[in-house]
Amino acid sequence: MCGKLKIHTTRVLTPILVFLIGLISGCSEHNSSTTTVITNINGYSFNNDRELERFTTLVIDSGKVVVSGDRSIAESLTDAEIIDGQGQTLLPGITDAHGHVSSLGYTLLQIDLRDTTSADQAAKEIAQYAEQKPFLNWIRGRGWNQVLWPGKQFPSAQTLDELIPDRPIWLERIDGHAGWANSKALALAGINANTISPPGGEILRDSKGQPTGILIDNAMGLINQVIPAPSSEELAAALEAATNHLLSLGITSTHDAGVSATEHRFYSSLAQQKKLGIRLYSMISSTDPELGSILAAGPTVDDNDLYSARSVKVYTDGALGSRGAALLEPYSDRAGHRGLLLTSQEQLRSIFSDAIGAGFQVAIHAIGDQGNRIGLDEVEHAYATIGGRELRHRMEHSQVVALEDIPRFKALDVIPSMQPTHATSDMNMAEDRLGKERLKGAYAWRTFVDQGSRLASGSDFPIELANPFHGLHSAVTRQSQKNQPVEGWIPEESLSIEEALRSFTIDAAWAAHQETVLGGLDPGKWADFILIDQDIFKVSGEELWKTQVNQTWIAGELVYQRP
Repeated sequence: MCGKLKIHTTRVLTPILVFLIGLISGCSEHNSSTTTVITNINGYSFNNDRELERFTTLVIDSGKVVVSGDRSIAESLTDAEIIDGQGQTLLPGITDAHGHVSSLGYTLLQIDLRDTTSADQAAKEIAQYAEQKPFLNWIRGRGWNQVLWPGKQFPSAQTLDELIPDRPIWLERIDGHAGWANSKALALAGINANTISPPGGEILRDSKGQPTGILIDNAMGLINQVIPAPSSEELAAALEAATNHLLSLGITSTHDAGVSATEHRFYSSLAQQKKLGIRLYSMISSTDPELGSILAAGPTVDDNDLYSARSVKVYTDGALGSRGAALLEPYSDRAGHRGLLLTSQEQLRSIFSDAIGAGFQVAIHAIGDQGNRIGLDEVEHAYATIGGRELRHRMEHSQVVALEDIPRFKALDVIPSMQPTHATSDMNMAEDRLGKERLKGAYAWRTFVDQGSRLASGSDFPIELANPFHGLHSAVTRQSQKNQPVEGWIPEESLSIEEALRSFTIDAAWAAHQETVLGGLDPGKWADFILIDQDIFKVSGEELWKTQVNQTWIAGELVYQRP
């Protein structure tokens, strides 16, 4: 016999809440058997008005939230499974609003050069890796950052050739906008002194005009086009590795910035079979040859909100670290150089027209102030000619913006999709690249939030580590994990912990048109949440990055348990 549900809560009982409560309090054997109550928790969530709410009990049925409130909610749910949260802090599942899922997976399966301290050390680690994997035809890796090495100079093919001359090597820079090749890889790609840099790319050369082994932005395609495409088995392994890693960090949903047609089909098939282990919001790569057919099929979302494809990713420029970000004025540390424009105006307008016509959001990679202005100009042109304001277009990174362009984000309803750890990673070189004056519009989270823009935060994994608590720490403190600089870097642009968490939850969901089903724990939304080892609203900002995830739940199911 099922118990009668008694609700003692300060919440107004909306029609949907009354309906959902009725489902539980009824005598349906199916519903009572699927009801879970987690109580004795320190819960935080954002409601549909983006307001922070607290609760100690969460009721879940059939994978969705029924109600949250105090312990009295569950008094009469005698047939429900009762879980004691043991006082742990519970948050909505984290949404990373900008990552690269397959790249993360491949990176986890390849050599990681993030912690290398010099080109010579990196080469030695690569040689050891190659020796351990003689079956690999190509040696691949990612994560090197010459800015952190002595002299801050780009490495050369020669350094790799001295240790591994007979197998091709291709190593992407940490930001994914430059690559380091050995001579074998250059030869296979046909790159020599006579090779012309492609539009939007650069082949770095020595004083004799010979390629050094460093390729910037679109020039990377010369190497990538000769690397065999991943097999379906490799893609599956990459997705599994990425999924397990993200779930362990409390990320239940991510926006995948640059999905190929092959990946789109693979993810969609898994979602239809209910075998996709993490929620994915797909931005289809604008350069994929099958973009037209994907747009013609229209936006995609499965019944369980596991996979959604209704966005197109397009690039205006490159990255700041490799001096590929497009600037209105030359780089402070490279005379006459203004970065790289990766997509022509004609191409941009065609992409906007096709995407908006098909009902797809446009997600525009823009890092430099010129790249951001071009993106804003194209959004404004689209509104004036074909419409599409309701599609919630996004500027991915919004990293260096001219002060006069920041208000245009709000005026045009463009979402700044930003990555807090970029600021703390770049603070050692950003002023060298930009000078002090341009920093006033760089990594300007506070300025965006204060003007009413909804900030969607992510990590840009695997360029940065995916850990969202590193992002929260950077957003709140603007410090390294060694608490430097003491007052924070450009501290006036920091966020409160509430604002930062909002940008990783309900506002990130908004950026994907998913705020009615994800991003919070309101009645009717999917029960995606995490349990963590400390109250992030009570610890000091300096301690935020140390937060550990104890459990991750998706649709009311435990999918990760900390060992």
